Amino acid sequence: MIPIGDEPCDRQKAPVVTTALIALNILIFFYELTLSPGELAAFFAEWAAIPAKISAGEGLLGLITSQFLHGGVAHIAGNMLFLWVFGDNIEDTMGHFRYLIFYLLTGIVAALAQVAVNPDSMTPLVGASGAISGILGAYIVLFPLGKIQTAVLIGFIPIIFLVPAWFQIGVWILFQFVNGLFSLGIQTQEVGGGVAFFAHIGGFLAGAIAIWFFRDPDACERQRRVRASHRAFERLPRRT
Repeated sequence: MIPIGDEPCDRQKAPVVTTALIALNILIFFYELTLSPGELAAFFAEWAAIPAKISAGEGLLGLITSQFLHGGVAHIAGNMLFLWVFGDNIEDTMGHFRYLIFYLLTGIVAALAQVAVNPDSMTPLVGASGAISGILGAYIVLFPLGKIQTAVLIGFIPIIFLVPAWFQIGVWILFQFVNGLFSLGIQTQEVGGGVAFFAHIGGFLAGAIAIWFFRDPDACERQRRVRASHRAFERLPRRT
């Protein structure tokens, strides 16, 4: 299931931070494309989060810089799609500065969760998905009944329908838990052949908790009222 949008919520703040984060991630990825394989490996070694180094108290800046690195087109495309669909609404509930801090903080916690599971790994951890998992955790707490436009491919034909956020995000986090359990004892990464499932889990839980400290209650209530009104309107009978 691929999220492509959500229901109207009457945002009062333009998603300038979300847009800037997407632009920065894309610009850095384009830079990665200019590097040779050896140069890219050295670039990741310098700026990614490497669990063994983090465990030794080294390379701590990588906990932040790794959030802006990606291992391939599918990797960045999926992350930026989720950030675009869910990030703007969460930014509206916090304000720009608090949202940026929330994003970076949950990304740090996500990386640390993966480090805790595999502290001796020298495999670089890269990707924005830990921070985006934090956004998903915040979204399901604030708007569990929110409707998400979801696309499912039947062959080459996309079928689009609405599903509640609790189901869309719930299926996603269940997938992370199941695969995380299966990955125990295996060195995983977000580059090449693996996914850092425990980074996703850690970011999601961090976001679900941190949202209570970062949210603006008035903005949250406004969004809830608009969403509820929109859903009530959709249930009204139509004359033909």
